[in-house]
Amino acid sequence: MPEAPATPPALLLALRRLLPAFAIAAPALVVAAVLAAAGDTVGYDYRAYAAAANRVLAAKPLYDPAVDVAGGFAVYLYPPPFALAVVPFAVLPEPLGMWAWLALLAGSFVVACGLMPGRSTVRWLVLLVGGTSFPFVYGLKLGQVGPLLLLFAVVGWRWMDRPMALGLSVAAGTITKVQPALLFGWALVARRWRAVVIGLLACVVAAVVATLVTGFATWGDYLALLGRVSSPVTTPKNVTPGAVAYRTGASVEVAMAIQVASMAATLAVAAWAWLRAQADTSYAVTVVAAQLLSPLLWEHYAILLLVPVALLLERRHWWAALLPLACWLPVPAVVPAVLLASLVAPVLSQASSRPIYSVPGAAGTASG
Repeated sequence: MPEAPATPPALLLALRRLLPAFAIAAPALVVAAVLAAAGDTVGYDYRAYAAAANRVLAAKPLYDPAVDVAGGFAVYLYPPPFALAVVPFAVLPEPLGMWAWLALLAGSFVVACGLMPGRSTVRWLVLLVGGTSFPFVYGLKLGQVGPLLLLFAVVGWRWMDRPMALGLSVAAGTITKVQPALLFGWALVARRWRAVVIGLLACVVAAVVATLVTGFATWGDYLALLGRVSSPVTTPKNVTPGAVAYRTGASVEVAMAIQVASMAATLAVAAWAWLRAQADTSYAVTVVAAQLLSPLLWEHYAILLLVPVALLLERRHWWAALLPLACWLPVPAVVPAVLLASLVAPVLSQASSRPIYSVPGAAGTASG
């Protein structure tokens, strides 16, 4: 039986040369089309951040005690220090503040893709598939913090052997949203003590500043709010495995059992990775595990799967490029499914690979 002809090297070279142009043009066109059709939903989540920042400026309580469900308009669910970080945007006249915030998010995404360790071809491919994926486009339209969290995660990945960079990147993610704090656990198990100390000190400083500005009672209000809105099964539009099961007809008890099983499996994979896997593998697994362990999982959280996707592409598992694009499928179960795949695949793929993050005193990453 005759063998199929090999792909001509000239064609592969031509495709590689065209990749940067596609990686820039395609996301720009998709984002422009979505923003043009979004109407007044543009900046939906940014308005929650700006409203919180304005309450800080007006010396009003940061959290609304009447809120008992997540996802409502202008509902602020983030740590107190993050509201202070949004103040420079909130003081700008509208809509300038909102567009400046969206520009920051878009820039953060591009920088995150550019900083990813590994070959330039992989970085361009991540920019292409990530920039045209539903989690990025939808999250950018809302003004969601996902691109910032991606940037912090990539900084920690690229310079994980540099305590200052790792510690401050994990602290920045934790101050923005609680989930990245799981990386402190990873760093502890990995005995990256200096990074943990630096990161925790940064969190303490941010918390002290926020307390001085908003008052000590803000923290009690924040914890009470999280307790009211963090139902992993019955929260509308939530896409945790348990919530998806509940919306498809499962009872609360069955859905909760599915959610507990999912979280237990996530913890088991993460624990195995922390103890047995290479550093870049366990780091990528932790980034995804932090999302799957959250009781609230929105579709745009899946932007963080670009970290394991980049790792898998660097290991020449090209099918991983389909994971971000699969999130366009209008099926609620797709997001938890691709996150679970992104959790497990790095562990299964590491057997013949070597770490690709930068190390002090070394060139760090391959190019080409």
